[in-house]
This record gives sequence, C-alpha cells and structure tokens, in this order.
Amino acid sequence: MKKKHRPRFWVGMGALAIVIILVAAVIFNLPKPQQVSDSSFDLTALADGVYQGVCHNGLVSVSVEVDVRGHAITAVRLIEHRNGMGKPAETIVDTVVSSQSVEVDAVAGATMSSGTILKAIENALK
Repeated sequence: MKKKHRPRFWVGMGALAIVIILVAAVIFNLPKPQQVSDSSFDLTALADGVYQGVCHNGLVSVSVEVDVRGHAITAVRLIEHRNGMGKPAETIVDTVVSSQSVEVDAVAGATMSSGTILKAIENALK
C-alpha cells in the first residue's frame, strides 16, 4: 500500500526552505567591518583642534570627537554609539589616548563595536 503525502507536509517543507534561504541571504549581505589602519593619519601633521569622525558597520554606528593638542590625542568623546550589546567597547577610547594609536586590542565580547569606534577615530584624524 502506497503512503500518501499530505499537502501540509510539503507546504511546511516549502516554508522552511524559504526561511533558510532568507536567513542565508541576510547573513551573506551583512556589511563587513571596516579595517583599522594606523598608518592613515600622522599626528605630527595635525594642527591643534577637535576632529570629528563617523563609522557605520551595519548594526553598529559610531560618531566621535577627537581632541588633538601638541600633536597628541588628548581626549576622545563618543557622541553616538548605537551598539546593541557592545557598550563595554566604549572603554577602548582610554586605551587609544594612552597609546596614541588606533592599533590597540579590541574589547573582548565587543569586537564589532571596538572596531567601529577605532575606525571612527581613524576617520576623524585622516
């Protein structure tokens, strides 16, 4: 005796296939994080002042102000940080000031936010 497949089974399988395809499309189309490159700015060439920078990496968006005095980064202020769960990354600005560089380690558990903050600082100083 031949088993009949119920239409609900095939409708469910089709719906599942559509969901899998949509999820894959979203994952593969997420923006890739912008890479930070310390060589893109030279502090000795920057005049004293306040520089503004932004970076948008999909789910994370950052706007910063960077104070430069005497060819050194004296302060970094986060104007905006839309981050999801990346709030711990905000401590990275102190590391940037103390090291005078954006080539610093990301905050564990907040890698995307760390990279976005660093890129916004780099963009401000370009």
